[in-house]
Amino acid sequence: MARGLWIALGVVGVLVLAVLMVFASYVSAKNQMVANDQAVKAAWSEVDVQLERRADLIPNLVETVKGFTKEESTVFGDIANARAGMLNAQGPQAKIEANGKLDSALGRLLLLTENYPQLRSSDQFMRLQDELSGTENRISVARKRYNDALQKLQHLRAPVPQQHLGGYRRLQAEQRFLYRQPGRANRAQCKVLVLLAPN
Repeated sequence: MARGLWIALGVVGVLVLAVLMVFASYVSAKNQMVANDQAVKAAWSEVDVQLERRADLIPNLVETVKGFTKEESTVFGDIANARAGMLNAQGPQAKIEANGKLDSALGRLLLLTENYPQLRSSDQFMRLQDELSGTENRISVARKRYNDALQKLQHLRAPVPQQHLGGYRRLQAEQRFLYRQPGRANRAQCKVLVLLAPN
């Protein structure tokens, strides 16, 4: 009888240990997902700051170009509308789409400047273009950090146990931000990665 009691206690001990391991795995997976979700939000925040910085530079660039090219009002109107759309967009997906429109309009403005050599030799224009180029580089770095954080989160959410144990019970849609500088082909592209979690 004593031997049966030891076996029963051993089985109960193994079961308790197994439950503790599953619970620890659940807590660990959930904490990792929360931490990575926060990292994605922080990385997007940096992208957003740089996009707004660029949007703030554009009016000065437009005014400088207007001084040399008054007859190109459609390009200036397109830029103003695209900039307003960018500043009013809420959330990563809307910002990325609005950024694509702003890139397109800004690309047309930069293409327009090639027809005005006196504009390209203007110190103010060159300074603003350098500032814009520096901001584009900052956007590129912030975009890469955002995409890296997003990829890490997607890889963490992908395994089936993490989908169930992680506590994400709603549709998760995340947006990768693929971007090219204005004036280049395929200015902005979006790829929506969707993961379904159980209800």
